[in-house]
Formats: sequence, C-alpha cells, structure tokens
Amino acid sequence: METNMSFSQDMDDEYEKLIRRMNPPRVVIDNEACKNASVIRVDSANKHGILLEVVQVLIDLNLIITKAYISSDGGWFMDVFNVTDQDGNKITDEEILDYIQKSLGSDACFISSMRRSVGVIPSTDHTSIELTGSDRPGLLSEVSAVLTHLKCSVVNAEVWTHNTRAAAVMHVTDEETGCAITDPERLSKVKQLLCNVLKGSNKSREAKTVVSHGVTHTERRLHQMMFADRDYERIYNDGSDEAQRPNVNVVNWYDKDYSVVTIRSKDRPKLLFDTVCTLTDMQYVVFHANVDAEGPEAYQEYYIRHIDGSPVKSDAERQRVIQCLEAAIERRVSEGLKLELCTTDRVGLLSDVTRIFRENSLSVTRAEVTTRAGKAVNTFHVRDASGYPVDAKTIDSIREAIGQTILQVKGSPEEIKQIPQESPTRFLFGGLFRSR
Repeated sequence: METNMSFSQDMDDEYEKLIRRMNPPRVVIDNEACKNASVIRVDSANKHGILLEVVQVLIDLNLIITKAYISSDGGWFMDVFNVTDQDGNKITDEEILDYIQKSLGSDACFISSMRRSVGVIPSTDHTSIELTGSDRPGLLSEVSAVLTHLKCSVVNAEVWTHNTRAAAVMHVTDEETGCAITDPERLSKVKQLLCNVLKGSNKSREAKTVVSHGVTHTERRLHQMMFADRDYERIYNDGSDEAQRPNVNVVNWYDKDYSVVTIRSKDRPKLLFDTVCTLTDMQYVVFHANVDAEGPEAYQEYYIRHIDGSPVKSDAERQRVIQCLEAAIERRVSEGLKLELCTTDRVGLLSDVTRIFRENSLSVTRAEVTTRAGKAVNTFHVRDASGYPVDAKTIDSIREAIGQTILQVKGSPEEIKQIPQESPTRFLFGGLFRSR
C-alpha cells in the first residue's frame, strides 16, 4: 500500500513538473504602477494550494501585503499583490526582487512540492520537537527541565497559545556535539517524558509530542497543530471576548455555487497568510479573493468551494469555518508587552532570562527563540502572571538585571493597561525554555 501511495505521489509530482514546463509561471514586479507599493503579478497553471505557496514566499520575506486580487477560476491562476517592506516603502533591494522571481517563477518547479507539503524535510542540524496540549502555569519550565536533564539544547523555537491550548515547535541539538540527536532510545525517552509533562493532571484533552529529524515551515505547522488540537472550540464566552473577536461571515452565492467568506479585523503582519493557511488546511479552494489592508482595519473577501467542488453545505459547517478563521486570526495576537533580547548566545542564557521573568511574576504568552552565528535574538510577549497590567517598575527591574542594552521594550505600559485583567491565557508559559 505504501509503495502504491509513493508511486502515485511521484506520478503527481512528475505531472505537475510537466504542466509547469508547458506553462511556466510568469512573475512581474512593477515599482511604477502604484505610488506607495510594489506591485507583484503572478500568472501560472492552477493547482490546489498555490495561493498559499505565493503568500508564504512573500510573508517569509517579512513583506507587508496591503492589497491583493486573486482569480483562479479554471486552469489558470492570476494574482496581484501590492507589497511594501516593514517601513512602508517599495521593494528595491535587488536580492529580494531576485529571490521573489526565482521562488515564484519557472525556476521554482523543483521546490514546489516541498513547499506545498509542509512535511518533514530531513535535517542533520537539529531534531524537531512538536508539542501540543492544555496550558497550565509553568508548563514550559517543566518541558525545559526535561530537555535539560536529557542534555538537549533549544536552538530555535516558536510558541503559540490560544484558548487555553498551547503549541510549540522546538529545534533541539545535543548539548555536547551541537548536532541532531539520532539515538533512537534517547529520542524515545525524550518523547515519553515530554508527553507525561504535557498530560499533567488534565485527562480530558489529548497531549501530543512528535519528534523528528526534519525541517517544516514552523508557522504553517503551528496552525495545523492547533487546528488538529481543536483550539477553535470556544470554552469561554463572555461579552469582552465576543467584542474583541474578528468579524467573520459566510454566506452562499447560489447562482455561482460559491460560498462567500468576508472577514473584518484589525490589520497586522501575516494576517493574509493565517487565513489562507487555514482555508487551505480545511480543504477549501479560493477561486476569487479581494484583500484591502491599507488602513488600520483589514477587509478580506474569499469566494470558495470545498475541494470536492461544493459550497458550504450546512449551518454546522458554516459555523466551523467561522470558528476556525477566528482562531487562525487570534493565535498570533499576543497578549502583553513585547520584549526583544539580543546578545551573544551562551549556555543557560534563556534559563537565566526566563528565571528573572518568573521571579518578577511575569508570564510569557508567545515567544520566538532564535540563535544564529553565535547570537541569540529572542522575542517574548509577557504579562503579569495574575492577569494585571505589567508594572513599569517591574520592567525597569528586569532590564536592570538582564542589561539595559540587551533587553529592549517594544511598546509602552499604556498599551498593556488596555488588556483585560481576566484572560484564559494569562498564565501561559511561565519560565520559558530553561534548556540552555
């Protein structure tokens, strides 16, 4: 059976390559057509997931998509994106422009299936650990304690939390060799002990640990993990929570056999990626779309059908689409004050930093941990463990202990005071990643 599936996948890949050779993608980047943005036009043969591939390339370059027009009805895919850099300027860097051309144009055919699959790509640099489960105070402290005991170092990690659920993708190496961990017995022990930590005393919801030698698209994988963990199922339903939710609506356009999804929400980076990713993973095809995110509010409109060709068939399915898109948008909305740490990496750095956070009663609600060329560049979103706004004196004390130039505050205490005092995620990930 596995041989047949592998043969079928190989045939699909070969057919896709043939189609691309016959109809090579065309990418045009125009810096003259729009006054305040670079315009990127992509024309290619159509296939399921191609919109996500294109958006993923642009988002991975940290470009801001201010407008988008999508049409893929039939066998051809035509997209127009208005994009800027993080500062709102047109894209003029020749390296970035060349990368976009190569990634989306005819040269990209050999990596197309790799980008689409979000599967595991073999790596000898690190071991990938995926964690999902119910959150509780100090969960990541326990996880990192297990990794430290097993002599695993966390070199990269991303942590998301939403609706009392938690997910993390962590890249770890052997503390002594600095390479991926390959001993099957040791990996089995890592998996078993981490799973025990994630389960805790909560027997009502599943905890999951996956260990592999591979590379995945981390943000896409986190969406898939939290979707599979059903974080979209609402546990809390209070008035303030309802008011903060994005406005998602789904109606059927019976004349054209489309379901029309409209989304209004506060704009933020990577918003388009989050919604397209979720629609794709739910097996919906976007035939047409219009996105406008030039102001503080983003408007997205999608004309979709299920991959089987049918529009949304029932009210239950409609509600599920709404809930899943709300969750996709909310996962990346971080509660708390943003702190950025940049310094020379060393053993125990993350442990020391997060210990200081914990000693000052701060919890980490979202985190991105990276190490490159001996430098640690980490981002933490923190809030008071009791749910109250972060006190400015507390931040001053923490920066004094860690180093004023090492730890920078992004945002202001005034912004934090607007955060509700009660939140189902107020205690998340205290003492993060003490594995260094």
